Amino acid sequence: MPRRDFEDDPNAPKANSLVPAASVVVVDSDGRVLLQRRADNGMWALPGGKMELGESLGDCGVREALEETGIHIEITGIVGTYTDPGHVFAYDDGEVRQEFSICLLGRPVGGELRISDESSEVDWFTPDEVDCLPMVTSIRKRVNDWRCGRFPVIR
Repeated sequence: MPRRDFEDDPNAPKANSLVPAASVVVVDSDGRVLLQRRADNGMWALPGGKMELGESLGDCGVREALEETGIHIEITGIVGTYTDPGHVFAYDDGEVRQEFSICLLGRPVGGELRISDESSEVDWFTPDEVDCLPMVTSIRKRVNDWRCGRFPVIR
């Protein structure tokens, strides 16, 4: 389902849902970050998605990384919480979701890169390569927080 991101846009539609979600900065032994090009908006992003009933936040991050990238990961820490009410996602079905994401830190433990119905490309990037990729502001913020060693608790 296509999605459009609005960040601090006075013309953004009003949020009508709040869904807990996890994203993961997955870093390999060479210091590269795992990213996917989202099928719904064409932008590069961290693996992640909404938390399902019956799973922990860590389990959500592990599941989403595997589903979207083919990489098995383990969670090693937390980058921060991102709950900006000025950032909403509008979906074609009428849902307008307020951001509510906990960004975790992880490392790969197996698997092979593959795309999914949610990703059109998946690859590893050095932190410098990330700077040139099209990415929504909130995802770039998470990557930059990790890169700079800033691990905000509340955002």
